[in-house]
Amino acid sequence: MLIIIFVATCVLVGIDQIIKVWAIESLVGQGSRQFIKIGSKEIINLRYLENDGALFGSFSGMRWLLIISVVILVSACIIYLIRNYKQMSKLLTFSLTLVISGGVGNLIDRIFRNGVVIDYIEIRLFDFAIFNFADCCVTIGVALLVIYIIFIDGSNVNEPVLNVDKVEENE
Repeated sequence: MLIIIFVATCVLVGIDQIIKVWAIESLVGQGSRQFIKIGSKEIINLRYLENDGALFGSFSGMRWLLIISVVILVSACIIYLIRNYKQMSKLLTFSLTLVISGGVGNLIDRIFRNGVVIDYIEIRLFDFAIFNFADCCVTIGVALLVIYIIFIDGSNVNEPVLNVDKVEENE
């Protein structure tokens, strides 16, 4: 299972980094470039932005705090889940892979791009933050993890445990 997570993480991080290189080469100095439009309404545009903060620009300028906290937090969560879930479901594996991939993708930016993360997806339908592929991975992964915890893992809490001794006595 760990090999699958590792390979999928490498692929997703690779996709993230390739898109970010493209964004640097194609979007710097371009302003907002139309991407998805329905009728006269712009839905999604592409716009280069260097984000030195975390979620929605919070913790701006705190590069090392973000790097250390992300590494420690993500590592601790993953170690906990892997140790406690020997037989991980496909949903849990997929959600963890997305979270790890997004975290690593943005961590690479913070380390090798002077503490900034490259963002490029601008939602124009409503006023929203500019984000990137790695952010999408983290958001979708966390949402799936919450669904798993609430609806799948939590559903086993109230199930009665089968007592094998009583079954044998009745036969």
